[in-house]
Parts: sequence; C-alpha cells; structure tokens
Amino acid sequence: MTVPPDADATQSVTGRRRRRDREERHRDFSALLPHLLTTGNLAAGFYSITLSASGNLDRAALAIIFAGVCDALDGRVARMAGSTSRFGAEYDSIADTVSFGVAPAMLAFSAGALQELGWTGWVLAFIYTACAALRLARFNVQPERYPGRFAGLPCPPAAGMVLSSVWFGGFLRESGFALDIPAVLAGLGVALVGLLMVSPIPYRSFKGVRFGGSYPTVVVMVIAFAVILSKPAVTLFIVGLLYVGSGPAEWIWRWRTGRMLEEAETGEPLDGHETRGTTP
Repeated sequence: MTVPPDADATQSVTGRRRRRDREERHRDFSALLPHLLTTGNLAAGFYSITLSASGNLDRAALAIIFAGVCDALDGRVARMAGSTSRFGAEYDSIADTVSFGVAPAMLAFSAGALQELGWTGWVLAFIYTACAALRLARFNVQPERYPGRFAGLPCPPAAGMVLSSVWFGGFLRESGFALDIPAVLAGLGVALVGLLMVSPIPYRSFKGVRFGGSYPTVVVMVIAFAVILSKPAVTLFIVGLLYVGSGPAEWIWRWRTGRMLEEAETGEPLDGHETRGTTP
C-alpha cells in the first residue's frame, strides 16, 4: 500500500512537533531542578530548626548535612543544564542563611543549654546567625581579595563545626567521659565561629583541587572516606577543627615570616553566586 505524499508530510511535521515538545519539557525540568534542590536545602534547614527546638539534636545535625548536600548540587546542576540565573543565586543565598545561619545557631542554643544564660545566651547565638547573613551578603557583592581563597570562614564549614561539636560531645558522654561544658563557654565558642565568618582571614577554597584520575588518588579517597565513616562523630570534629584553625594559623605564619598572599589584580569571585552554587 502506498502512502500518499500528503500523509508523509503530515507524519513528518507531527514527529518534529513531538520531538520539539519533548525537548521543551526536558529544558523546563532542567531549569526547575536546581530550584527544587535549593528548596530542599531550605526545607532541611527549617526542619533542623524544628528538631533543635524539640531537643532532637542528632537528627537536627543530620538535617544540616542534608542541606549541605542539596546546596552542593544545585549550582552544579544549574551549570550543567545551562540554567543559571540571578534569581537562582539570590534564592540560594536566602536558603543558605536559614540552613547555615539560623539552623546551626539553634542547634548550638539547644545543645549548649544557652537558655540558662538568659538574654546573654540569645545574643551569643544570634551573633552566629548575624555573621552568617553578613558573610553571604558580602560574598554576593564583593570579589575575593586573594585568588583561591575565601575571605573569612565559609558558612558550610562553620555549620559543620557546630554540628560536629555536638556529635563529638555526645560521643564523649556515651564513652563514659564526664563532659559538662559551661553554657557560657559553648556560647562564646559559637560566637567565635560566627566572627571568623566575617573576618578578613583567608581560608583555602580547594576549588582547584582535582580528585579524579590516578589510581593512587582513588585509593586515598576511599581510605579517607572509610576512616570518616568509621567514627564520624570524632573524625568530622577533627577535620572541622583543623580547617577552622587553619585560617588563623596560616595567617599568623605568613605575617611572622613576611610571606603574605598576593592580591588579585581586579578581585575575582570564587565561582560566585552570579553563576550560583558556591556557598561562601
């Protein structure tokens, strides 16, 4: 049976239209997915706050980690899909303020019993939140002073320091070590972490590090991952403490030896929020 020429043309047009519709739906989903991940970041941060308020501290810390995973993925997905936008960048910053500014402060407030200090405890926890918000705002409008460095402690490692400290304290108590940290000391600790976020102290960004490729690199990564999973309450605390302390330690060393960092000629953002996904 011979198909009339008109029928062939109609089928061809219909096929092209269907392919075009599928491509448009794919583009729409690709543009929506980064926003969904950012919303997951925001939802996890809000969930962590509610868990901290109810005293479920371990799950509150896990929720912050989930928020960090979503934050790490949204920018990469947006760049892969070619759907970066200024709206996405601003939405990302708002979500980060909740997940890495408010949620860790609430976790520290509950875990450190800062309510015992009354108004002073509230202020110490709020210093952390305010510093996180200021840091995110500064990162949006100011280029980085030193290439390959963040100015001040990035927000996710700061949040990681708070939650790993909570886990480490629980590990010590479960291991039989009597641990009774005064509320004022816990409050000063979280406020100090907050102040490091708005400090001018450079912290390594590790953006130029490439982990793929050689077999020895893969082996080291697997071993490191296994060590972290073996006792995450201990290993994450040690890793966080080393990174938080690395900024001031390197800055003091460079100041005493005169080996100061070279400043960027025009100031360069570290894959900044204009392209979305780098949380400072």
